[in-house]
Amino acid sequence: MADLARLNEIIEPEAKALGFDLVRVKMIASEAGDGEQALQIMAEDPATGQLVIEQCAALSRRVSDRIDELEEQGEVLIPGAYHLEVSSPGIDRPLTRPKDFTAWSGHEAKISMDKSYDGQRNLRGILEGIDGELVTIEDRKAGRLAIPLGSIHAAKLILTDELIAATRPLDTSGADEIIEVNEEKADN
Repeated sequence: MADLARLNEIIEPEAKALGFDLVRVKMIASEAGDGEQALQIMAEDPATGQLVIEQCAALSRRVSDRIDELEEQGEVLIPGAYHLEVSSPGIDRPLTRPKDFTAWSGHEAKISMDKSYDGQRNLRGILEGIDGELVTIEDRKAGRLAIPLGSIHAAKLILTDELIAATRPLDTSGADEIIEVNEEKADN
């Protein structure tokens, strides 16, 4: 399996060079069990919290070139065949960094705990933020809980009307220039 820490080391400077923040690097195995795998990279433009297609393409080219360069030098970063997926985190984004838990406090989130965590494994409720290494959530069933960041396996926002309203669109230019055309049907 690929060394995700090493891949983060390689990918983060490439994202930073383009002015992006790295959200997540993950290896995903094919559900078909055919040995296919994908290197999934999520990044965001700090100004928008998202990436447009052109930005995804630029990061993909840059990361691909860097991985190719290192592999030509003999470093095996990802054993076997894989494909590269670069995307924006989306509205119902994963929460992977401490700053995500602060930025998205007040919104509904789902948190899955590591197997080693002693307590409720799956939480869902209003994210209250992070203080040091403790993430606080008002779980729908268990009430207010402060959980160690290091014990979180995965966390993501839940798509709600409030989240949609809080997420600014990438580009609204031209929206006020849309012209609706009513076509008249000709009588036959």
